Amino acid sequence: MRAAGRRWGRRQRALLWGALLMAWEAAWGQLRYSVPEEMPKGSFVGDVAKDLGLQLPALTDRGVRILDKGRRQYFTLHGKTGHLVTVERIDREQLCLLVEKCVLRCELIAEGQMQIYGIEVEITDINDNAPTFREAGKDLRLSELTAPGSRFPLAEAHDPDVGRNSLQSYELSGDEHFSLAVQAGPGGGQRPELELADQRPELVLAKALDREEAAFHELVLRASDGGDPARTGTAWIRVTVLDANDNAPVFSQAEYTVRVPEDVPVGSVLVSLTATDADEGPNGHVKYTFHKISHRTTELFHLDSETGGITVKEKLDFEEISSHELEVQARDGGELSDTAKVVITVTDVNDNAPELTVSSAVSEISEDAPAGTVVALLHVQDRDSGTNGEVRCSLDRDLPFRLEKSYEDYYSVVTERELDREQVSEYNVTVRAADGGAPPLQSSAVLALRVLDVNDNAPVFTQERYSARLAENNAAGALVLTVRASDADWGQNARVRYRLSEGRVRGAPLSSYVSVQAETGALYALRSFDYEQVRELELWVRAEDGGAPALSSNVSVRLLIVDENDNAPQVLYPPPAPAASLSSGAGWSGVELAPRSSEPGALPAGSLTRWLVLAVAAVSCLFLAFLLLLLALRLRRWRREQLLAASSGALRGVPVSHFVGIDGVRAFLQSYSHEVSLTADSRKSQLRFSGASCCDTLPARPLPDEPPPLLGDENPA
Repeated sequence: MRAAGRRWGRRQRALLWGALLMAWEAAWGQLRYSVPEEMPKGSFVGDVAKDLGLQLPALTDRGVRILDKGRRQYFTLHGKTGHLVTVERIDREQLCLLVEKCVLRCELIAEGQMQIYGIEVEITDINDNAPTFREAGKDLRLSELTAPGSRFPLAEAHDPDVGRNSLQSYELSGDEHFSLAVQAGPGGGQRPELELADQRPELVLAKALDREEAAFHELVLRASDGGDPARTGTAWIRVTVLDANDNAPVFSQAEYTVRVPEDVPVGSVLVSLTATDADEGPNGHVKYTFHKISHRTTELFHLDSETGGITVKEKLDFEEISSHELEVQARDGGELSDTAKVVITVTDVNDNAPELTVSSAVSEISEDAPAGTVVALLHVQDRDSGTNGEVRCSLDRDLPFRLEKSYEDYYSVVTERELDREQVSEYNVTVRAADGGAPPLQSSAVLALRVLDVNDNAPVFTQERYSARLAENNAAGALVLTVRASDADWGQNARVRYRLSEGRVRGAPLSSYVSVQAETGALYALRSFDYEQVRELELWVRAEDGGAPALSSNVSVRLLIVDENDNAPQVLYPPPAPAASLSSGAGWSGVELAPRSSEPGALPAGSLTRWLVLAVAAVSCLFLAFLLLLLALRLRRWRREQLLAASSGALRGVPVSHFVGIDGVRAFLQSYSHEVSLTADSRKSQLRFSGASCCDTLPARPLPDEPPPLLGDENPA
């Protein structure tokens, strides 16, 4: 009971120290657990929620889960309990065959805390494998003359477990003629666990043999591990006592050396070993076997037991193993033997192309990047050796890039000069790597590189200058013309906007006459133009891109105003009457009277103007008086007709020509009128008098009871 209590106390202390260590490691983002191998699926590994200080409801809220990196996962997190459990049964020997300490790693993410925790789970060994021998038994044929103390190597046992669970000891059971000796491994005591696993059992003849006493000896070799309970493996040994064999086989060479290329065909004979025995019969018959050889070597080479020839079973690979050492034993029929060492050196052939890896690269570069800018970092290697492993890298010609050696097997792709996006906007740079073999092997990598735009091009107008014709009296807002400019840049740097340069026309800002649409370059007239005021406009339009700083260019635009017949002729002489006279109806009528004796040029003088005004006024008065008289006569005539009608038509025979009508008045006016033709240029003014005489204008004769007519005499007026 006391012993059980002490074991329980030690276990509690161990658990306490383990909990403290786990809490300290969890605080630093690292969790460590251990679990025995071969546990069933769903076995408990560790309480992650407790070790991280998380409550069970917080696991799902904080998004705590095992990260999946595309590798095989051996553990999972139980969502309800927060325990780390196994996904499947784990075999330590399958995962870590050559590793003493088997550790599996995974990562736990808490998305709510944005924190990663590393988890290391040590798979501890259990004693689930017994020591085994490669061969179930061994036949030994010993001469009865074999001296006591002679040693005979036996087959070694193998146990894939580690530590105490691995191979620990050998035991021999049989008779008194034989004993067991165990040679220590090459560790020399520095690694006891390796030394135990590499023990070499040897059968020792403890007592002289006597064939007449016993022709056969049956022995059992037992290998045990240190598990609890221990596991064992056995192999039988059958010793046949032969007659005296006093000659052992002897190899022709103590060491055989051969060099073969790695592409040697499978089945080729690499070397033939020869051992001779001076004995006759079965004692002189030699057989060859591999004595000390690795498992991989047995997969690559085959030894003919009768001829001693070594052939290739699988393709050799210089990059995997460049040299093989074999130990061959020649044994005669009396179990006497000799050993020889065989060294097979594999030479390299050019069977590996260079491996070109893009370690780092950019996908975009500005066109104003200076020469020498690094765009990619490459790593190149060739698994071959010597000249076959020497790699040369190159780029395509006519590209603005070059290769530079940076560090050991690293190369940098740098720009050789400044780039121009307007010429080439994208590059596909092919990097080629070739080794020094004959023929050389090659590999390549393509770098896709896009050139980013810089505002290095100003807008360019499609014409050197623009001109347009616009008829006067245009509608406000009429389209005059459209200017066009393009920019070789891209994106915002190529976006062109238009605006007018500052200027003035007849004292007013140019922008009050015309405007340009910023996006399209359309030029519009903001007002109706008058040819008599503005006959042409000279202006400048600026095109500006969207870069920073912006680039711009200007173009000249000439706008010609076309005249239309929108003005009536103006009388320059005589000058028009004042506004008051015009409003009262007494304005100038455009008719002047002049005497027939007037000299040429008597009208561009000032006194003549006054006489003309007086003449016009007199004529006007006469005209009004004549109209009044005519009206009176018409009334009188009408009155008389009424009277005559009443007196039965006493005047029916009077001719019509005795009456003065409207036609007579018009003829009278024409006799005194002159034609005036005036233009804005007084030098082109004309004055023409009528050549018709006033005679016979009114040929009517007075009636007997009428007064003589006022007009119509034959004298000129």
